[in-house]
Amino acid sequence: AASPCALVISTPAAVLSAIAAAARSGVLFKGGVTVEEAARVRAVAFDKTGTLTAGETRLTDAVALGGGGADALVALAAAVQARSEHHLARATVRDAEARGQSVAEAEHFVAVAGRGVEGTVAGRTVRIGNPAFFADRDVACLGDALTEVERLRAQARTAVVVTEAGPDGERAVGVLAFADVLRPSAREVVAQLKALGIEHVAMLTGDTAEVGAAMAAEAGVDAVYADLLPEAKVALIRDLEARWGGVAMVGDGVNDAPALAAATLGIAMGGAGTDVALETADVVLMADDLGKIPYLLRLSRRTRRTLAVNIAISLGAIVVMVVTILGVGLALPLAVVGHEGSTVLVSLNGLRLLGARD
Repeated sequence: AASPCALVISTPAAVLSAIAAAARSGVLFKGGVTVEEAARVRAVAFDKTGTLTAGETRLTDAVALGGGGADALVALAAAVQARSEHHLARATVRDAEARGQSVAEAEHFVAVAGRGVEGTVAGRTVRIGNPAFFADRDVACLGDALTEVERLRAQARTAVVVTEAGPDGERAVGVLAFADVLRPSAREVVAQLKALGIEHVAMLTGDTAEVGAAMAAEAGVDAVYADLLPEAKVALIRDLEARWGGVAMVGDGVNDAPALAAATLGIAMGGAGTDVALETADVVLMADDLGKIPYLLRLSRRTRRTLAVNIAISLGAIVVMVVTILGVGLALPLAVVGHEGSTVLVSLNGLRLLGARD
């Protein structure tokens, strides 16, 4: 009668049912521990680009400095950025194709996380990145380029500088500016999270404060943290955990992977996410649907409640039967019925989670 069969089966029956239900709804949990950890989340941090925004970044401005035109500037940048997975790089390549530009093949490609990229095109080194990428370099016309960057940032654009280096030194040849749009469901998802009791919703971005503030106001988040490098995102996630307890980080890019690993719950966008983000995350949203986040949090909390009920049933059945045996001499067949009955009951209660659809 005191054999803990019901207690042992109560957890896997509930957790595996929750994982199966989530998978049918387009949410991939990578383990039972992850299902339970999601119930601890009290703060959610979103990456901006490709997560809160649609990820369809557009090249809005191509400002050439010097003798070259906008078409030549875009073609030069696209030659290097064709080797990159970054959303800004993909936008540049799409624009070059739309312009009918012939894109050369770059060599010696190098990506510096959170700052920029560089490569060799026709024997000259081309660098593309934010102003911090050029802080310790001697670049001619950099002042003119930074003036354009500030002008474009004031319009809530993300701006990068393009330079070209050869035997005669390095020179800024232009500025590229990009814009993104908020996902249609983003504001509603943030409202749903707050209705679920999430105490803090933040947006993390490597873009400038102006761009971040514009998107944050539109999304309705509580706070925006801008100009973040990957290591700064990790530090911020740890700070949020210290303040709020469980923190979920939602991201899709290479720069988000360290923060996904550091968070209590890492959630990756499965459709647009990079391989390293998908590998690092604890949960993958298979269809890039932000609306699945409130669902997975509700499912996790329901799973925990089911586990608590199952444990109470299994332990309660053991106590009742042992006391009855010692007190009134419960017959062995009745003890078997009580033992097996409690096992069946907690299994069926756990299987109810299979119906937990979005």
